[in-house]
Amino acid sequence: MSTALALRSTDSGESLSRYINDTHRYPVLSPEDEFMLAKAWTEHADLKAAQRLVTSHLRLVVKIASGYRGYGLPLSDLIAEGNLGLMTAVKKFEPDRGFRLSTYAMWWIKASIQDYILRSWSLVKIGTTAAQKKLFFSLGRLKRKLGEIGGGDLQPESVTRIANDLEVGEHEVIAMNQRLSSPVASLNAPIAADGDAEWQDLLADERPSVEDSLIERGEKGRRSALLTSALAVLNDRERDILISRRLLETPLTLEDLAVRYGVSRERIRQIEERAFDKVAKQTLQLAAAA
Repeated sequence: MSTALALRSTDSGESLSRYINDTHRYPVLSPEDEFMLAKAWTEHADLKAAQRLVTSHLRLVVKIASGYRGYGLPLSDLIAEGNLGLMTAVKKFEPDRGFRLSTYAMWWIKASIQDYILRSWSLVKIGTTAAQKKLFFSLGRLKRKLGEIGGGDLQPESVTRIANDLEVGEHEVIAMNQRLSSPVASLNAPIAADGDAEWQDLLADERPSVEDSLIERGEKGRRSALLTSALAVLNDRERDILISRRLLETPLTLEDLAVRYGVSRERIRQIEERAFDKVAKQTLQLAAAA
């Protein structure tokens, strides 16, 4: 599959805006059409089928990439990296497993964009451990949740709360906040010095179409049913720990659960990992059988 499908050079705001508008010209595929095209690609290396799979998901890349604009990198670069992730997803997609391509591709798109951001921020020595990566991408969301608006220093209680939620040291939270704090650019600021286009011009209407809403609603219901069935393979303690750690809006810490069950933090972590593996395996089996 040619990388020519990736976002081309967009030096001006006008060309980027035009590209974003163009992504909405490609129709969303029905489940049946998507399956047929994916089979044509995987079994016969049909490049036209692969291209339709990619182009029908370009708007998904733009939507995901737009969520990472706060890291100070050009949106065009974020979209280009996301497109590479999308093409990787199409190459590896297995339609017989029963999942929609959008569900599968979302993880590849995010991973590609996040890796690019981390590479770009390496000049300030952002950590590469799993905990530091989670801190890097979660700090802004947690700050907003705690009412920490702006780029100044965090309140001590906020530092403690974030450190506990993400299981990192308070000094790491403070250091990461200092690295990421920068003035937020105005939406009325020009994208290019020699053009009239402003950042607000790129704020496309992201309200889903009727077709998108119906597809997403059906897919969400299917995933929810799969998860409910998969959780049935766990015992009560495993289910409680997995839900408390991975499915709550504000997950409990290992320490919280260690106190609840009277065991060590390491034991809770082991149970969580074992439960996750069991659910993942059961989910794949159920999806394949559906």
